[in-house]
Amino acid sequence: MEITVYNVYSKYLKERFGEKVYKLPINLPLTCPNRDGCIGTGGCIFCGEEGGSFENLPNTLTVKEQIDKNKKYISMKYKAKKFISYFQNFTNTYLPLEDFKKYIEESIVEGVVGISVSTRPDCINNEYLEYLSYIKDRYRLEITLELGLQTVNYHTLRKINRGHSLAELIDAVLRTKKYGIRTCIHLILNLPWDTMEDTIENAKILSALGVDEVKLHALYIVEGTELGKIYKEGRVKLISKDEYKERVITFLEYLDEKIIIQRIIGRAPEENALFVNWNESWWKIRDEIVREMVERNIKQGIKCNYLNGKAIKMKKIEEKDNKCRI
Repeated sequence: MEITVYNVYSKYLKERFGEKVYKLPINLPLTCPNRDGCIGTGGCIFCGEEGGSFENLPNTLTVKEQIDKNKKYISMKYKAKKFISYFQNFTNTYLPLEDFKKYIEESIVEGVVGISVSTRPDCINNEYLEYLSYIKDRYRLEITLELGLQTVNYHTLRKINRGHSLAELIDAVLRTKKYGIRTCIHLILNLPWDTMEDTIENAKILSALGVDEVKLHALYIVEGTELGKIYKEGRVKLISKDEYKERVITFLEYLDEKIIIQRIIGRAPEENALFVNWNESWWKIRDEIVREMVERNIKQGIKCNYLNGKAIKMKKIEEKDNKCRI
Protein backbone atom coordinates (compact mmCIF):
# COMPACT_ATOMS: atom_id res chain seq x y z
CA MET A 1 0.00 0.00 0.00
CA GLU A 2 1.44 3.38 -1.03
CA ILE A 3 1.33 5.74 1.93
CA THR A 4 0.64 9.42 1.24
CA VAL A 5 -1.02 10.53 4.48
CA TYR A 6 2.18 10.85 6.52
CA ASN A 7 5.87 11.50 5.93
CA VAL A 8 7.23 7.99 5.30
CA TYR A 9 10.79 7.10 6.30
CA SER A 10 11.50 4.83 3.32
CA LYS A 11 10.46 7.59 0.92
CA TYR A 12 12.73 10.06 2.69
CA LEU A 13 15.69 7.67 2.41
CA LYS A 14 15.07 7.04 -1.26
CA GLU A 15 14.90 10.76 -2.01
CA ARG A 16 17.96 11.46 0.16
CA PHE A 17 20.21 8.71 -1.22
CA GLY A 18 18.73 8.10 -4.66
CA GLU A 19 17.65 4.51 -3.99
CA LYS A 20 16.29 2.23 -1.27
CA VAL A 21 18.37 2.06 1.91
CA TYR A 22 18.26 -0.80 4.43
CA LYS A 23 19.23 -0.96 8.10
CA LEU A 24 21.86 -3.44 9.27
CA PRO A 25 21.10 -4.19 12.95
CA ILE A 26 24.09 -4.47 15.30
CA ASN A 27 23.87 -6.03 18.74
CA LEU A 28 26.60 -5.05 21.23
CA PRO A 29 27.38 -6.65 24.62
CA LEU A 30 26.09 -3.85 26.82
CA THR A 31 23.40 -2.82 29.28
CA CYS A 32 21.81 0.43 30.47
CA PRO A 33 22.13 2.63 33.57
CA ASN A 34 18.63 1.64 34.64
CA ARG A 35 19.74 -1.98 34.97
CA ASP A 36 23.24 -1.95 36.40
CA GLY A 37 22.51 0.20 39.45
CA CYS A 38 23.86 3.51 38.12
CA ILE A 39 20.43 5.14 38.31
CA GLY A 40 18.26 2.08 38.95
CA THR A 41 17.87 -1.67 38.74
CA GLY A 42 15.46 -3.94 36.92
CA GLY A 43 15.11 -1.65 33.92
CA CYS A 44 11.82 -0.37 32.52
CA ILE A 45 8.88 -2.48 33.65
CA PHE A 46 8.21 -3.66 30.07
CA CYS A 47 11.80 -4.47 29.07
CA GLY A 48 12.75 -8.12 28.62
CA GLU A 49 16.20 -9.64 28.72
CA GLU A 50 16.83 -9.00 25.03
CA GLY A 51 16.24 -5.25 25.42
CA GLY A 52 14.58 -3.37 22.57
CA SER A 53 15.15 -5.96 19.85
CA PHE A 54 14.40 -9.63 19.41
CA GLU A 55 15.68 -10.33 15.89
CA ASN A 56 19.33 -9.39 16.22
CA LEU A 57 22.26 -11.70 15.69
CA PRO A 58 24.03 -12.73 18.93
CA ASN A 59 26.40 -10.14 20.38
CA THR A 60 29.11 -12.78 20.61
CA LEU A 61 29.72 -12.02 16.92
CA THR A 62 31.91 -9.05 16.10
CA VAL A 63 30.43 -5.93 14.52
CA LYS A 64 32.01 -6.88 11.20
CA GLU A 65 30.61 -10.42 11.36
CA GLN A 66 27.10 -9.13 12.10
CA ILE A 67 27.29 -6.57 9.30
CA ASP A 68 28.63 -9.10 6.80
CA LYS A 69 25.88 -11.63 7.58
CA ASN A 70 23.06 -9.09 7.50
CA LYS A 71 24.43 -7.30 4.47
CA LYS A 72 24.76 -10.54 2.51
CA TYR A 73 21.19 -11.59 3.32
CA ILE A 74 19.61 -8.19 2.59
CA SER A 75 21.66 -7.70 -0.59
CA MET A 76 20.54 -11.06 -1.96
CA LYS A 77 16.88 -10.62 -0.97
CA TYR A 78 16.36 -6.98 -1.96
CA LYS A 79 19.28 -6.25 -4.34
CA ALA A 80 20.30 -3.60 -1.81
CA LYS A 81 23.41 -1.47 -2.29
CA LYS A 82 23.11 1.18 0.42
CA PHE A 83 22.82 0.61 4.16
CA ILE A 84 22.56 2.19 7.59
CA SER A 85 24.57 0.63 10.42
CA TYR A 86 22.00 0.40 13.20
CA PHE A 87 23.21 0.03 16.79
CA GLN A 88 19.86 -1.13 18.05
CA ASN A 89 19.91 -2.79 21.44
CA PHE A 90 19.97 -1.23 24.92
CA THR A 91 21.96 2.00 25.51
CA ASN A 92 24.84 2.29 23.08
CA THR A 93 26.24 5.62 24.29
CA TYR A 94 26.48 4.15 27.79
CA LEU A 95 29.63 2.40 26.57
CA PRO A 96 33.01 3.88 27.53
CA LEU A 97 33.88 6.44 24.87
CA GLU A 98 36.88 4.55 23.45
CA ASP A 99 34.83 1.34 23.11
CA PHE A 100 32.04 3.32 21.47
CA LYS A 101 34.48 4.81 18.95
CA LYS A 102 35.89 1.39 18.11
CA TYR A 103 32.47 -0.13 17.41
CA ILE A 104 31.31 2.86 15.35
CA GLU A 105 34.39 2.77 13.13
CA GLU A 106 34.07 -1.00 12.64
CA SER A 107 30.58 -0.40 11.24
CA ILE A 108 31.74 1.94 8.48
CA VAL A 109 32.05 -0.43 5.55
CA GLU A 110 31.40 -0.24 1.82
CA GLY A 111 27.81 0.78 1.06
CA VAL A 112 27.11 2.31 4.48
CA VAL A 113 25.63 5.79 4.04
CA GLY A 114 24.47 6.38 7.61
CA ILE A 115 24.68 5.30 11.24
CA SER A 116 21.78 5.11 13.69
CA VAL A 117 22.50 4.77 17.39
CA SER A 118 19.83 3.80 19.92
CA THR A 119 20.27 5.26 23.37
CA ARG A 120 18.59 7.01 26.31
CA PRO A 121 18.15 10.77 26.74
CA ASP A 122 20.20 10.69 29.95
CA CYS A 123 23.16 9.08 28.16
CA ILE A 124 23.97 11.92 25.76
CA ASN A 125 26.86 14.27 26.39
CA ASN A 126 29.12 16.51 24.36
CA GLU A 127 32.07 14.10 24.14
CA TYR A 128 30.01 11.51 22.28
CA LEU A 129 28.30 14.16 20.16
CA GLU A 130 31.64 15.72 19.17
CA TYR A 131 32.90 12.32 18.07
CA LEU A 132 29.75 11.54 16.06
CA SER A 133 29.95 14.96 14.44
CA TYR A 134 33.55 14.22 13.46
CA ILE A 135 32.49 10.86 11.94
CA LYS A 136 29.62 12.56 10.09
CA ASP A 137 31.94 15.08 8.47
CA ARG A 138 34.90 12.79 7.83
CA TYR A 139 32.93 9.99 6.16
CA ARG A 140 30.02 12.11 4.91
CA LEU A 141 27.51 9.95 6.72
CA GLU A 142 24.05 10.76 8.02
CA ILE A 143 24.10 10.22 11.79
CA THR A 144 20.89 9.70 13.78
CA LEU A 145 20.44 9.25 17.51
CA GLU A 146 17.34 7.20 18.30
CA LEU A 147 16.22 8.30 21.74
CA GLY A 148 13.88 6.14 23.78
CA LEU A 149 11.35 8.39 25.50
CA GLN A 150 8.03 6.44 25.33
CA THR A 151 5.90 9.34 26.63
CA VAL A 152 6.18 13.01 27.58
CA ASN A 153 4.03 12.33 30.67
CA TYR A 154 6.61 12.36 33.48
CA HIS A 155 4.13 10.71 35.88
CA THR A 156 3.92 7.73 33.50
CA LEU A 157 7.72 7.76 33.07
CA ARG A 158 7.97 7.24 36.83
CA LYS A 159 5.40 4.43 36.76
CA ILE A 160 7.29 2.52 34.05
CA ASN A 161 10.54 2.98 35.98
CA ARG A 162 12.13 4.84 33.11
CA GLY A 163 14.79 6.44 35.31
CA HIS A 164 14.62 9.87 33.66
CA SER A 165 12.09 12.63 33.14
CA LEU A 166 11.07 14.82 30.20
CA ALA A 167 13.83 17.33 30.98
CA GLU A 168 16.58 14.93 29.93
CA LEU A 169 14.88 14.37 26.56
CA ILE A 170 14.64 18.13 25.93
CA ASP A 171 18.29 18.55 26.84
CA ALA A 172 19.37 15.63 24.63
CA VAL A 173 17.49 16.91 21.57
CA LEU A 174 18.69 20.51 21.91
CA ARG A 175 22.27 19.39 22.56
CA THR A 176 22.25 16.94 19.62
CA LYS A 177 20.88 19.52 17.17
CA LYS A 178 23.86 21.79 17.87
CA TYR A 179 26.13 19.14 16.34
CA GLY A 180 24.07 18.67 13.18
CA ILE A 181 23.03 15.16 14.20
CA ARG A 182 19.49 13.92 13.54
CA THR A 183 17.14 12.77 16.29
CA CYS A 184 14.50 10.04 16.20
CA ILE A 185 12.19 9.73 19.21
CA HIS A 186 10.60 6.42 20.22
CA LEU A 187 7.08 6.58 21.69
CA ILE A 188 4.59 4.03 23.01
CA LEU A 189 1.09 5.41 22.47
CA ASN A 190 -0.85 2.84 24.48
CA LEU A 191 0.86 2.95 27.87
CA PRO A 192 -1.87 2.13 30.44
CA TRP A 193 -1.47 5.41 32.35
CA ASP A 194 -1.59 7.72 29.32
CA THR A 195 -4.67 9.34 27.78
CA MET A 196 -5.50 10.97 24.45
CA GLU A 197 -4.35 14.26 25.98
CA ASP A 198 -0.90 12.75 26.44
CA THR A 199 -0.97 11.56 22.82
CA ILE A 200 -1.57 15.13 21.65
CA GLU A 201 1.05 16.54 24.00
CA ASN A 202 3.57 14.01 22.66
CA ALA A 203 3.04 15.42 19.17
CA LYS A 204 3.14 19.04 20.33
CA ILE A 205 6.37 18.75 22.31
CA LEU A 206 8.22 16.82 19.60
CA SER A 207 7.06 19.35 17.00
CA ALA A 208 8.15 22.27 19.19
CA LEU A 209 11.57 20.65 19.68
CA GLY A 210 11.93 20.20 15.93
CA VAL A 211 12.93 16.53 16.07
CA ASP A 212 13.69 14.90 12.74
CA GLU A 213 12.00 11.52 13.06
CA VAL A 214 9.54 9.57 15.20
CA LYS A 215 9.12 5.84 15.71
CA LEU A 216 5.83 4.66 17.23
CA HIS A 217 5.37 1.35 19.04
CA ALA A 218 2.38 -0.43 20.49
CA LEU A 219 3.14 -1.75 23.95
CA TYR A 220 3.81 -5.47 24.11
CA ILE A 221 3.95 -7.40 27.37
CA VAL A 222 6.53 -10.10 28.00
CA GLU A 223 6.46 -12.91 30.55
CA GLY A 224 8.99 -12.40 33.33
CA THR A 225 8.82 -8.59 33.35
CA GLU A 226 7.31 -6.41 36.07
CA LEU A 227 4.64 -5.30 33.60
CA GLY A 228 3.90 -8.94 32.80
CA LYS A 229 3.36 -9.61 36.50
CA ILE A 230 0.90 -6.77 37.11
CA TYR A 231 -0.85 -7.51 33.79
CA LYS A 232 -1.52 -11.11 34.88
CA GLU A 233 -2.77 -9.82 38.23
CA GLY A 234 -5.28 -7.60 36.40
CA ARG A 235 -3.77 -4.36 37.70
CA VAL A 236 -3.37 -2.77 34.26
CA LYS A 237 -5.82 -2.48 31.42
CA LEU A 238 -4.82 -1.89 27.81
CA ILE A 239 -6.80 0.13 25.31
CA SER A 240 -8.46 -1.60 22.35
CA LYS A 241 -6.98 -1.83 18.86
CA ASP A 242 -9.48 0.78 17.64
CA GLU A 243 -8.44 3.14 20.42
CA TYR A 244 -4.78 2.66 19.50
CA LYS A 245 -5.54 3.42 15.87
CA GLU A 246 -7.34 6.61 16.90
CA ARG A 247 -4.39 7.69 19.03
CA VAL A 248 -1.99 7.19 16.12
CA ILE A 249 -4.24 9.18 13.79
CA THR A 250 -4.62 11.99 16.34
CA PHE A 251 -0.88 12.03 17.01
CA LEU A 252 -0.17 12.41 13.30
CA GLU A 253 -2.76 15.18 12.95
CA TYR A 254 -0.95 17.27 15.56
CA LEU A 255 2.60 16.39 14.49
CA ASP A 256 4.56 18.81 12.29
CA GLU A 257 4.29 17.59 8.71
CA LYS A 258 8.07 17.86 8.22
CA ILE A 259 8.87 15.17 10.81
CA ILE A 260 9.70 11.77 9.30
CA ILE A 261 7.69 8.76 10.53
CA GLN A 262 9.85 5.65 10.76
CA ARG A 263 6.84 3.53 11.66
CA ILE A 264 3.40 3.76 13.30
CA ILE A 265 3.38 0.31 14.88
CA GLY A 266 6.19 -2.16 15.46
CA ARG A 267 6.74 -5.85 15.14
CA ALA A 268 6.99 -7.68 18.43
CA PRO A 269 8.09 -11.11 19.65
CA GLU A 270 5.38 -13.71 20.16
CA GLU A 271 7.59 -16.04 22.19
CA ASN A 272 6.94 -15.59 25.94
CA ALA A 273 4.54 -12.75 25.11
CA LEU A 274 1.39 -12.12 27.12
CA PHE A 275 0.14 -9.40 24.77
CA VAL A 276 1.26 -8.47 21.24
CA ASN A 277 -0.54 -6.11 18.84
CA TRP A 278 -4.03 -7.42 19.72
CA ASN A 279 -3.05 -10.76 18.11
CA GLU A 280 -2.94 -9.20 14.65
CA SER A 281 -0.13 -8.64 12.15
CA TRP A 282 1.56 -5.26 12.54
CA TRP A 283 1.25 -4.50 8.83
CA LYS A 284 -2.50 -5.15 8.89
CA ILE A 285 -3.00 -2.61 11.69
CA ARG A 286 -0.77 -0.14 9.83
CA ASP A 287 -2.83 -0.55 6.67
CA GLU A 288 -6.07 -0.04 8.62
CA ILE A 289 -4.73 3.22 10.05
CA VAL A 290 -3.67 4.48 6.63
CA ARG A 291 -7.02 3.49 5.10
CA GLU A 292 -8.95 5.34 7.80
CA MET A 293 -6.84 8.45 7.32
CA VAL A 294 -7.49 8.40 3.58
CA GLU A 295 -11.23 7.85 4.07
CA ARG A 296 -11.45 10.68 6.63
CA ASN A 297 -9.23 13.00 4.58
CA ILE A 298 -6.68 13.27 7.39
CA LYS A 299 -3.01 14.00 6.84
CA GLN A 300 -0.02 14.50 9.11
CA GLY A 301 0.19 18.04 10.45
CA ILE A 302 -3.33 19.30 9.68
CA LYS A 303 -3.77 20.34 13.33
CA CYS A 304 -0.21 21.60 13.85
CA ASN A 305 -1.41 25.17 14.39
CA TYR A 306 -0.07 25.74 17.90
CA LEU A 307 3.51 26.95 17.17
CA ASN A 308 4.82 30.45 16.42
CA GLY A 309 2.32 32.39 18.50
CA LYS A 310 -1.05 30.68 18.10
CA ALA A 311 -2.96 33.41 19.94
CA ILE A 312 -1.55 36.17 17.72
CA LYS A 313 -2.42 34.25 14.57
CA MET A 314 -5.95 33.60 15.82
CA LYS A 315 -6.39 37.26 16.72
CA LYS A 316 -5.34 38.32 13.21
CA ILE A 317 -7.81 35.87 11.67
CA GLU A 318 -10.56 37.23 13.93
CA GLU A 319 -9.73 40.85 13.00
CA LYS A 320 -9.75 39.94 9.30
CA ASP A 321 -13.15 38.25 9.67
CA ASN A 322 -14.55 41.31 11.44
CA LYS A 323 -13.37 43.62 8.66
CA CYS A 324 -15.00 41.37 6.06
CA ARG A 325 -18.34 41.70 7.86
CA ILE A 326 -18.27 45.49 7.76
